Amino acid sequence: MAAKLILSMDGAVLKEYPLNKERMTIGRKAHNDIVIDNLAVSGEHAAVVTILHDSFLEDLDSTNGLEVNGTPTKKHFLQNNDLIEIGKYKLKYVSSQTAQTNTDDFEKTMILRAPVRQAAPMAEKSDVAASFMKTQVNANATPPSGAVERTGKFDAHPPVAPAATAAPAPTPQAAAVQILTGPNTGKELALVKNLTTLGKPGVQVAVLTRRPHGFFITHVEGANHPMVNGITLGDQPHQLNDHDVIELAGVKMEFYFKG
Repeated sequence: MAAKLILSMDGAVLKEYPLNKERMTIGRKAHNDIVIDNLAVSGEHAAVVTILHDSFLEDLDSTNGLEVNGTPTKKHFLQNNDLIEIGKYKLKYVSSQTAQTNTDDFEKTMILRAPVRQAAPMAEKSDVAASFMKTQVNANATPPSGAVERTGKFDAHPPVAPAATAAPAPTPQAAAVQILTGPNTGKELALVKNLTTLGKPGVQVAVLTRRPHGFFITHVEGANHPMVNGITLGDQPHQLNDHDVIELAGVKMEFYFKG
């Protein structure tokens, strides 16, 4: 069953909204998925992004902001029974799924404002062009039986060249993180999923994104940003290198390539 938001005001339930779209917006204007017609609510106030069984709330630079469980926030990893407050209105997040804080299998990274760069399609085109070039007929070749010569080349079917092996899309080397401090010291987590969440919801959450050209870490939630090798990261995705040390939610872990 999909998670849902229950809209209420002064304790009276107004409407329930199932989170059945990847991205749902909340705001005063009529085009929003959840419309709250109140002057305290911005035209596009906030958005909820749901991927598989997990939802993220993000303030869309609204005028009056929003609160989750009484705390002003810009981004929040939603958990069952979280209460979002926008002006006099309240939205209760209800989910039957138990949130996992170690790993989550997401197929997309729409929760991040920075888009995931896809592998350039030109690579495929160049492979096709190379394959085509290999099928050109040699002007000095002996004409096959029945071939008609035109402008110095043979109009018969050209010899079939060996099938060109298309260059596969780059695949990042297998990688993992190993916990260096805390009660889980020594535990290893293989990064085999497209996106892995790390941290503690409500405290600090980051995501490790597996892309064709490497692994990236991005801050999602929390007043403090993650640190890599002692340097605090910004809001943009940061590419990880072999043996980088990540510090997140008071825990240190080492990122490394396997094999």
